[in-house]
Amino acid sequence: MARLSSRITGLTPGGDDGWGLFHRARALKAAGEPVLELTIGEHDIRTDPAILSAMDAAARGGHTGYAAVPGTQALRQAVADRLTASSGIPHGPENVLVTPGGQAALFTAHNAACDAGDVALLIDPYYATYPGTIRGVGALPRPVAARPEDGFQPREADLMAAADGARSLLINSPNNPTGAVYSDATLDGIARVAEAHDLWVISDEVYDTQVWTGRHQPFAGLLGMFERTLTVGSLSKSYAMTGSRLGWVAGPAEVIEHLINLATHTTYGVPGFIQDAGLFALRQGPEAEAAIAAPFLRRRDILLDALAKQQYLRATPPAGAMYVMLDVRATGLSGMAFGEALLDEENVAVMPGESFGAAAAGHIRVALTLPDEMFAEALERLFAFAARAVEARTTA
Repeated sequence: MARLSSRITGLTPGGDDGWGLFHRARALKAAGEPVLELTIGEHDIRTDPAILSAMDAAARGGHTGYAAVPGTQALRQAVADRLTASSGIPHGPENVLVTPGGQAALFTAHNAACDAGDVALLIDPYYATYPGTIRGVGALPRPVAARPEDGFQPREADLMAAADGARSLLINSPNNPTGAVYSDATLDGIARVAEAHDLWVISDEVYDTQVWTGRHQPFAGLLGMFERTLTVGSLSKSYAMTGSRLGWVAGPAEVIEHLINLATHTTYGVPGFIQDAGLFALRQGPEAEAAIAAPFLRRRDILLDALAKQQYLRATPPAGAMYVMLDVRATGLSGMAFGEALLDEENVAVMPGESFGAAAAGHIRVALTLPDEMFAEALERLFAFAARAVEARTTA
């Protein structure tokens, strides 16, 4: 076999992509094991039938040929209107490229910001695909730790110290995996770092409809930041359209022109009938988005109530997103060891904190993605396991 490129073989050094425990849980489920899954950010409901009807009507109506590579004009305008309303900065369709999901938008944005060999900053803990996405464009990921004791808010001084020689900074608020929503002070600090080091800021805002305390501040809406920000968005979380793969990257028009050229040479756009369904979804407005988000707030409160009734695990109450990070260090186990043993003994699957970077070591990420009664049962098993682990440690 001919030699493969180092860019492909080096996406996940050591071969670990952080998803091993998830794949093992899925294999057990496929074999008939009754696993309670609290792993990935997948809604426990499917896409609204009205959205699917719009998709079907668009396909049957003939929108099955090549769609406009940048996205349909109507969808780009709808996304631009949404961004204008949230950020206070005027956006037009020329500021939006429609992409096959948020993941493609992240890859596209880093292609705009980084040449091969450039340093790209990211906040640790990070979503598991971030480092590989950066390596995929030939750039070098440089993580900057956000500490549990700071509520996983990155410190300006740490970012400033790490930014020498960097070209971009990837941020994510509301945050996966921690549930942190960056404060105004944190965002202002990031802006100062970006200006001081002339960075592109790639702002992943796919959880912008899931804010439980505080508010979501689009980074591009900060004074002077629009011209150096590429905003990533998606309908996956806001409309339970994860499988439809419909996202966007937004930014200055001259950048979007180059990214359209990239899309022409890579994805060649998103199917038109899916775009039409996305346009239908966006026209349902904030009330529809709030209805999709509501179960996660309810389950967040279920978890925090259960957490208060036990004494071993700790958490910073998440301000947004569909996850809670639990500190399991009192058990004496790493996040990976805790997750493996929890699956073995209780048939409950979580994501180890180590899947999301060094700063999340000793934690697990719990996704709020089971129906309420099943979720409560999974938590009961999880906390019972934690109590046994602590007792075994103290009596050893």
